Amino acid sequence: MKRVWIRLQSFDAMYKLLRKLLAERAGNFGMTTALIAVPLIAAGGLALDVTNAMLVRTELQNAADAAAVGAIADSSPAVAAAMAMTKDGTVTIGQDDANKLFLGQASGDLPNTPVAVNVAVTRTGNVVSSTVSFSANVPTTLSQIIGKTSIPVSGSASAQYQTATFMDFYMLLDNTPSMGVGATTTDIQAMVSHTSDSCAFACHNLDNPNNYYNLAKNVLKINTRIDVVRQATQKLTDTAVANRVTSDQYRMAVYTFGTQAEKVGLTNVSSLSSDMTQVKDTTSAVDLMTVPKQGYNNDQDTSFDTMLTQLAPIIGTGGSGTTSTDRQKILFLVTDGVGDSNKPNTCTKPTTNGRCQEPLDTSFCRPLKNQNIKIAILYTTYLPLPTNGWYNQWIAPFQSQIGTNLQNCASPGLYFEVSPTQGISDAMNALFLKVIRTPRITS
Repeated sequence: MKRVWIRLQSFDAMYKLLRKLLAERAGNFGMTTALIAVPLIAAGGLALDVTNAMLVRTELQNAADAAAVGAIADSSPAVAAAMAMTKDGTVTIGQDDANKLFLGQASGDLPNTPVAVNVAVTRTGNVVSSTVSFSANVPTTLSQIIGKTSIPVSGSASAQYQTATFMDFYMLLDNTPSMGVGATTTDIQAMVSHTSDSCAFACHNLDNPNNYYNLAKNVLKINTRIDVVRQATQKLTDTAVANRVTSDQYRMAVYTFGTQAEKVGLTNVSSLSSDMTQVKDTTSAVDLMTVPKQGYNNDQDTSFDTMLTQLAPIIGTGGSGTTSTDRQKILFLVTDGVGDSNKPNTCTKPTTNGRCQEPLDTSFCRPLKNQNIKIAILYTTYLPLPTNGWYNQWIAPFQSQIGTNLQNCASPGLYFEVSPTQGISDAMNALFLKVIRTPRITS
């Protein structure tokens, strides 16, 4: 813009020279010049002034764009204020910010051009909208010879921000005996090489002080899947804090399948809370389910049917997420996907004495979805055990269905599978971020 004003000064000098020529009365030169100079000056001056006005408008438009977007940026006071509002309406602090941003952008290069600015920032549902409009009369120079002292310019810019949604997370962590498998391939190999029956599972049977759980924990110092799941869940609280806009935007509750095989059932580890420090601390209690002895209750410790049925009334109906009282509800299930329960009549696979070993029955997911609950599932791959006769007879026939059923249970796009060679913690974090991701500003 400053370069434009310098150019205008040189045209001002030309304008003065032409006026001098017009004043010349010698011969026909002055008369001829007088006849052609005025329209030439008028045409040239108008073109120059229009060009200058368009440059001014561009500057003002850029300022309006910056103000409209900046006023409702991710960390702006307007977004925080909008999320705290209990109903739709004007976001006053956003209007003040937008006005300041516009004037800050525009004032440096336009000291002689008064600008009228109109700003509106409003919240409708979980969308915050901003509109910045402007108008100005840009002074002319050479066009003044034909009586045009200014050229009007105007424009507007708008932006929208979908506020980060209020969400309640219900973490259901499968802590049944099969989650005692080594967390990585190295951990699995360590267990296999240090057990007489080449077992990869850290079974927590309390009748034997030398059980494989104690071997893994106290002797080999290796992590099992449930260890990693516990640590990953605790890290999610940090992710929630890092990504929230208001302190109560995300709430989290943590459940397991029970601490003891004798008392299998939905067990609350951490109550629903926005205090992520508290959730993180209480989640440290998550551990592998204990069993009183090997083969207790025919190993029927994993009933997805029971857990999902019991959770449905606890979670309730999911909302739009636009306010702290109308929250989205998300069930976040972490499991290896194989059910093992007493289900003699309705099992989807062959049973033995009523013992039902099956992939998750997706019919138990539908009631949750009907309550407008999103289901996010992290599948920690169930490891094939081809040298194990029990696996070959009961699990191998539906091995390929385990992940498929879990994916069909999950809401669209909210299913991850992670193998022991991959990072369970990273996968949980990525799935959590995918759930909370919201559309960004568009202008």
